[in-house]
Amino acid sequence: MEEPTTPVRQQHKFNVGRLQRYLTAKTLLSNNGTLTVRQYSAGQSNPTFLIQTPSNSYVLRKQPPGELLPGAHKVDREYRVQKALFSVGFPVPQPLLHCADIEVIGTEFYLMQHVKGRIFRDLRLPGVSPAERTALYVAAVEVLAKLHSLDLPSLNLEAYGRGPGYCRRQVSTWTKQYTAAAHRDIPAMNELSDWLMKNLPASDNEVTLVHGDYRLDNLIFHPTEARVIAVLDWELSTTGQPLADLAYFLMPHYWPASLSVISTMGSLKGIEGIPTVEDLISIYCRCRGIPPALPQLNFYLALSVFKMAGIAQGIYTRHLLGNASAPNAAQFGQCVEPLAKVALQLGQRPLTGPTKDRLFLQTAKGQAVLQQVKDFMRQYVLPAQKEVAQYYTKHAESPQRWHTPQIIEDLKIKAREAGLWNLFLPAVSGLTQLDYAYIAEETGRCVFAPEVFNCQAPDTGNMEVLHMFGSEEQKKKWLEPLLRGEIRSCFCMTEPDVASSDATNMECSLHRDKDDYIINGKKWWSSGAGNPQCKVAIVMCRSGSRDVKIRHSQHSMILVPMDTAGVKLIRPLTVFGQDDAIHGGHFEVHFENVRVPASNIILGEGRGFEIAQGRLGPGRLHHCMRAVGLAELALELLCQRAATRHTFGKKLYQHEVIAHWIAECRLMIEQTRLLTLNAAHALDTLGSRAARKEIAMIKVAAGRMACKVVDIAIQVYGGAGVSGDVPLAQMYSYVRTLRIADGPDEVHLSSIANLELRDQLKKAQAKL
Repeated sequence: MEEPTTPVRQQHKFNVGRLQRYLTAKTLLSNNGTLTVRQYSAGQSNPTFLIQTPSNSYVLRKQPPGELLPGAHKVDREYRVQKALFSVGFPVPQPLLHCADIEVIGTEFYLMQHVKGRIFRDLRLPGVSPAERTALYVAAVEVLAKLHSLDLPSLNLEAYGRGPGYCRRQVSTWTKQYTAAAHRDIPAMNELSDWLMKNLPASDNEVTLVHGDYRLDNLIFHPTEARVIAVLDWELSTTGQPLADLAYFLMPHYWPASLSVISTMGSLKGIEGIPTVEDLISIYCRCRGIPPALPQLNFYLALSVFKMAGIAQGIYTRHLLGNASAPNAAQFGQCVEPLAKVALQLGQRPLTGPTKDRLFLQTAKGQAVLQQVKDFMRQYVLPAQKEVAQYYTKHAESPQRWHTPQIIEDLKIKAREAGLWNLFLPAVSGLTQLDYAYIAEETGRCVFAPEVFNCQAPDTGNMEVLHMFGSEEQKKKWLEPLLRGEIRSCFCMTEPDVASSDATNMECSLHRDKDDYIINGKKWWSSGAGNPQCKVAIVMCRSGSRDVKIRHSQHSMILVPMDTAGVKLIRPLTVFGQDDAIHGGHFEVHFENVRVPASNIILGEGRGFEIAQGRLGPGRLHHCMRAVGLAELALELLCQRAATRHTFGKKLYQHEVIAHWIAECRLMIEQTRLLTLNAAHALDTLGSRAARKEIAMIKVAAGRMACKVVDIAIQVYGGAGVSGDVPLAQMYSYVRTLRIADGPDEVHLSSIANLELRDQLKKAQAKL
């Protein structure tokens, strides 16, 4: 909503004619132009005005009239910092001019462009959906992290503040401000000032640009998007400790409901969609690339409330002097003592860390996107399942079955417009692997849901490969259209003539011929190859000698356009009799003297297994978490059946064996989810190589668990369970295949054993 304005209040009136002549001289107003002036209702410090001309709108910010507190109301500093920030694209209104000549309107002032957007004075965001509340708070903390990541020398702001020692200076400054403005002695304020000075952070040397008053109501959001387009009110900005800024932003989460006199600081407790402190800290730290542990956060929170108490005292004092900007300034005198008591409580309370209340916490952005995905699934994807099934039944014997049904294409357009696109790729989505793990679980409930969000295998793995290892030419030609969803791809690795559980057995050959490579060999289980939009394959080939000492340096990955001469789709393989056309099938593909440019090699010859390690970690994680979602659906179906069918005089769930099955399913699902989330966390914090054991463990556990849960559900359904009337048979074919795809269980078990032995030996050596 636009910020409301009123006629200029009596104590803030100035000579509009002089301002008009000044702006005309500065060419901001034509000679015959007129201007109107209205005052913004909000604003407790420097009076702010909307200046409108026939062709433009500006915002004027001035010092209040009368005697000013020492060091306060420095509008020249506001102008300087906004000018520097605007020059590097940080979201601030464009500053236009600064006027130090008090003859113009009676005080110093500056002028900036008017920015149209939404300002939320109530931090609880009434009238906004929970998902958008989350998104707005996420956007705000992301912008704060961006501010703290700016380079001071490049902004020419090294001397803008005094740098190290910020916290000591802040305690001293606000003690002086409060003392100068105090209308009576408040013992709690004196005690708080002493406590802060005695509990200064041990290290206060980090220096960034800090806003000093960073709150949600000092931001302008895009009219329709959850995006910050301007940060306002830079009066308190300086250089110093950025955590003080973050704590000030977090302060409303600790605000007691009893202090409702400051309307914008109402309690946020229990408001659906507003991220927790832990969420906001997590996303801030991730954006800045710093550890999520914030030592002495309680100090920074107490300092923030002390500053707010000092500001409240100053507002009340301006009311007593008759030059306050806001009409409710008289009420702020009642806030000072309660604020001081809140700050003392915050300073001395133990604060839980970000993972103490809940393991594997999503970022606030991850939570927002997950909620959007859940809503989208419920509203659009799940209701489309019947029509999709009818399409494949109708085209059971037709080549049309390899095409994507139009309803899925329409859903993809909706998802992309909603911003729910390429969620699997952290560099594009801004989500962590842990964030996406929860989303993958949700999409696991529907066989075609991942494709709706452009998050389907094998395209996700191929996009990971191109993103991490592709050349700029390869990215432009193949990655960009894949990310846009314009084409599909396949991955050709497994071979019919060798035991592919040992990937070094692969025989498909790659030979250099001048500026080309020539490929010969057979592949099968090339998922997605049957889709007409599959335009490129990543093919694993043997490119080196058979020297057993360098077994993992003999293979390469190369990009092969599917329309290249010699690429032949032989046949679709079936899984338990189904051709999986909805996934583009699993084809046998032959490469007969296929010639492609040498520039199609990915990363270089002999780098195939190195690439595979980067590709398979996240892909296996996504498969496993989708299996968790599938198992949840199977358990739902099981429970529905057990609650509605009767045998031998009672409902199925009343038979102890089935009750125990239900309990066992819940145990297995929860254990596997936690194991998989732990692997996602390891990927985020340690990387693919260090998380090999965790990935191998979930690959075994998820397939076994999902097979068992679906099998039990089939048993409870009886004959219906193996029919096409319920989805369990199709679900079983998928999860049973999971125990073979991307390496059979036995290979992963061997890897787990080797890695466990290595870790145990390291522990034993460390004890010696």
